[in-house]
Amino acid sequence: MIDFVIFIVSLGVLIWGSDLLVDQSEIIAKRFGISEYIIGATLVALGTSLPEMAASITASLDHKPELAVSNVIGSNIFNITLVLSAVFIIAKKVSPDRDFFAKDSSWALFPVLIFILMALDGEFGRFDGLLLMFLMIGYILFLLSTGNDILIDDEASEESGEFSWVKAAGLSILGLVLVIVGADYAIDSASTIAKGLGVSEWIIGIVMISLGTSLPELMVSVRAAIKGKADMAIGAIIGSNMANTTVVLGSAALVGGIEIDPMKYSFDIATMLVATLMLVFLSANKLYSKPAGISLLIVLGIFMQHTMSSI
Repeated sequence: MIDFVIFIVSLGVLIWGSDLLVDQSEIIAKRFGISEYIIGATLVALGTSLPEMAASITASLDHKPELAVSNVIGSNIFNITLVLSAVFIIAKKVSPDRDFFAKDSSWALFPVLIFILMALDGEFGRFDGLLLMFLMIGYILFLLSTGNDILIDDEASEESGEFSWVKAAGLSILGLVLVIVGADYAIDSASTIAKGLGVSEWIIGIVMISLGTSLPELMVSVRAAIKGKADMAIGAIIGSNMANTTVVLGSAALVGGIEIDPMKYSFDIATMLVATLMLVFLSANKLYSKPAGISLLIVLGIFMQHTMSSI
């Protein structure tokens, strides 16, 4: 009973923290003329991926490779099928200024293809982890070169009022801490509940832990979408998936080699690939709509049905 209470309270902390983070990120973006997309794809994405990183590194150190890898796969699936669909369905209108297909969708697909290629030999070694880290560096350099093509205009900057670095930085850090702490307690309580039901390690990783670690992305992106910050919401999702596959998996591989049987978990890997391809397709055709969100939820339903049937 206590675990269910902790889970509900942690969700409330997540919502509060994500609201603070989105608000302060917007203020910082307006003050310095930084596009909301680059804020979402870097600060917000990396910040909300910290729970995944902590979970995967801990799993790797504890010699639980299935938990480390399933956390990454599951988080990527949930970020697209649950978080992105929620943005499309909840937001009144999703009309981002940035052309995500021309500029960003490849960065959602590249790490997934590299993940599959690396998994074929059954192991993510330290060299693989290093290469994944370099891929993230390449993504950040790309953002720095293209991310500010959508600038906040001077009038919007003036409307933000008097800017205080101390206040903005302090509230941003507080929001990020609340998001991370809320996610941490949500993960722990969900894991305890799952273990009490006798669920396997892979299922715990790909559903319970992945869902828990995707809650920051869900809360931040939905709140951003409600506030009309579509660029920040979508940027956070693409950036988070990029961070999951590169920084999260890469850091876990660096602290210790991770073994995986790609054939055993081929359905889950294929679902991650299909979800990513759908993201590319939707961005290519600018299908940022409620029907698109429903189509992503259908993929999530198929994934969950398959996962639950294997318990």
